[in-house]
Order: sequence, then structure tokens, then C-alpha cells
Amino acid sequence: MHGTLTEHARCLYGDEYRPVPECDLDHREHAFVEELTFADADSILTMLRELCPHLVDGYLPVWIRNLSYRLVLLQRPQDPALLREAAESLWLHGPDWDDIAMDLRRRAQALESR
Repeated sequence: MHGTLTEHARCLYGDEYRPVPECDLDHREHAFVEELTFADADSILTMLRELCPHLVDGYLPVWIRNLSYRLVLLQRPQDPALLREAAESLWLHGPDWDDIAMDLRRRAQALESR
């Protein structure tokens, strides 16, 4: 078993910046998604920031990034900086989510205006 969510992601998807460790485990995406689903916000953010430090880079699939930010925002809905970070990720990975990204930015601004 992997020690962290980041290690699991690195073994499954690879890492643009570090070598993938040798691992004898049978990697199945559904097991990773299950671990991600129940991970705490700090673990998810650590994974995102280690494997995709510049938002536009890294080997994590876009749908995993989107799901990761969604799960973090469910745990920290009042964090304006995190709302903006999630919005930036959505802007960078396709026009399909532009309306959601705009909504996240509006929410961040509203939180800061209070």
C-alpha cells in the first residue's frame, strides 16, 4: 500500500518532475479514486501541488484534477484563495468549465467583500 495519496498518484499517473518509484502493487484507477474521494483537503492539495506545481503541468488527468479541486472545495468552501486556484485550473483545461470558473471567482470575491 502507498503511504500517501501523492505516492499513489505518482505510481499510477507518473510524475513530470521526479522518477516514478518502483512499485509492485497492482494499480487500478478505481482504487485511487476511492482513496481520493475520502482524503482530507491537505492530502489532496499536497498531491496537486507536488504533481502539478504550475497548474498547467503534470501528468494527472484533467478529470482527476477537476475532481480533486471539487473535493477540496467541499471541505473548504469559504477559502477565497482556493476558490481562485480551482478556477484557474478550470480556465486552463478547457472552455467547457468557463462558467463554473467564473462562478468560483465570483464566490471568492463575495467572500472577500464581507
